[in-house]
Amino acid sequence: MTLIGLDVGGTSMKAEIVKVAGRAEAGGEVLATLSWPTDQADPVGGVLGFAAHLAARAEELTGSPAAAAGIVLPGIVDETSGTAVHSANLGWRDVPMRRLAAERLGIPVAIGHDVRTAGLGEAELGAGREVSDFVFVAIGTGIAAALILNDSPYPGTSGWSGEIGHIVVRPDGEPCACGNRGCLETYASAAALTRRHGSGVPAEKVIALAAAGEPHASAVWNEALDCLADSLASATLFLDPGLIVVGGGLAKAGATLLTPLAARLTDRLKFRPAPPIVPTELDDQAGVKGATILASRLR
Repeated sequence: MTLIGLDVGGTSMKAEIVKVAGRAEAGGEVLATLSWPTDQADPVGGVLGFAAHLAARAEELTGSPAAAAGIVLPGIVDETSGTAVHSANLGWRDVPMRRLAAERLGIPVAIGHDVRTAGLGEAELGAGREVSDFVFVAIGTGIAAALILNDSPYPGTSGWSGEIGHIVVRPDGEPCACGNRGCLETYASAAALTRRHGSGVPAEKVIALAAAGEPHASAVWNEALDCLADSLASATLFLDPGLIVVGGGLAKAGATLLTPLAARLTDRLKFRPAPPIVPTELDDQAGVKGATILASRLR
């Protein structure tokens, strides 16, 4: 059985074509991996066109049509109805993506939220394989999380779970794009590190400068670490996760991020042990792997 997994991002899309032995099998033989730029002028048409290309490629590789596809989307996603409710980066509202994709491809299609589905990928194939309850935190241009509870992503009542980037960590702090002030995302995202340093250098350079002892970069980086630890302490006290998995672009900082973050989290949890903090094992493939898992569960 051949499956298609497609991870839609604001600037590019990643995909894989996978051969599996049966329903709900995690992993499988990867027949092809592909990437494609996201069409900013017509993102819906671009997604459907790339999906059709993947379906044609799958049939070319195997001699038979793909059995199902999984497509993961950014923004607010109603996974039950398969609707892209809102994505500011892609400019769409209430797009019935599952129906449109199923009509275009002629096969069953599952729709998922990008970060929650990346958490599913880590749960099945990555850093969360050995625990049933963990938090996956993606720290990139923005910050979001997936709550994996009893081995499954928890979407919340209306699909808004995991908005950890908009936890207020500094009341009356800097304004956030969401309309609030002092949100985690305004201090600890990659975009925030660049903005708060003020030199225009990318986040990884700010972190490198901090590691080298540059005073302003150190102040910006330490504030980011403090804000991350504050939010993860709250998540730990609410959820008691067995693990915190860190992904996204900032995860590439490795021990420069994880070691001081773990120490700060331990310091904030005076009366209980802190959960381990580990890096993603799937890196930027977590979303597409999760998309293929969603597809496998349709057959």
